[in-house]
Amino acid sequence: MAEHRLRDYHRKRDFGRTEEPRGGSATSGEEPRFVVQIHDARTMHFDFRLQVGDVLKSWSIPKGPSADPQDKRLAVPTEDHPLEYEDFEGVIPEGEYGGGTVIVWDHGTYEPLSHDRKGRPVDFEESLEHGHARFRLKGSKLHGEHALTRFRGGKDGDSEQAWLLVKAGGGKSHDHGSPDPRRARSVTSGRTLAQVAAAAEEQ
Repeated sequence: MAEHRLRDYHRKRDFGRTEEPRGGSATSGEEPRFVVQIHDARTMHFDFRLQVGDVLKSWSIPKGPSADPQDKRLAVPTEDHPLEYEDFEGVIPEGEYGGGTVIVWDHGTYEPLSHDRKGRPVDFEESLEHGHARFRLKGSKLHGEHALTRFRGGKDGDSEQAWLLVKAGGGKSHDHGSPDPRRARSVTSGRTLAQVAAAAEEQ
């Protein structure tokens, strides 16, 4: 199943050049995972990924997630990524798809909260297909309820899809919600984008 869902991911990459994971060896844990990576590619952006089954559903968020419920962050869907991508940090070679530096800004688990109008739980992947999903993040920096809502385009495969990522009200605001990507540090290595890039040049 994952191999089929990762077809676009594999098609876009030359694994003889990039150290990004090919995928296929990771297993699911008791709780689904999430990761937010800062990606200094052609344009600086944040990659927001939620484990759904055996892949990471992914969105590119130009301004990054915000802890302010008044902020509606544009989230553009990208191809599914393998579960192993949660740990990827390094430099994608120039000329490769997504060439640039990547750090793991935050990661952790999440709790699906989607339900129907009668309050009955709805399968999380199904809620995404219908264009609205709620979840509670349990990360090192991001916490509390969030929602993804599709406002343009149809189901998977529509290249014109666009979503909004919003922090649900009622929770405490965290200063980490709108980081300066140039100064932000990796939650796994403690390094900045510049430090990761410099280490790659030394190798």
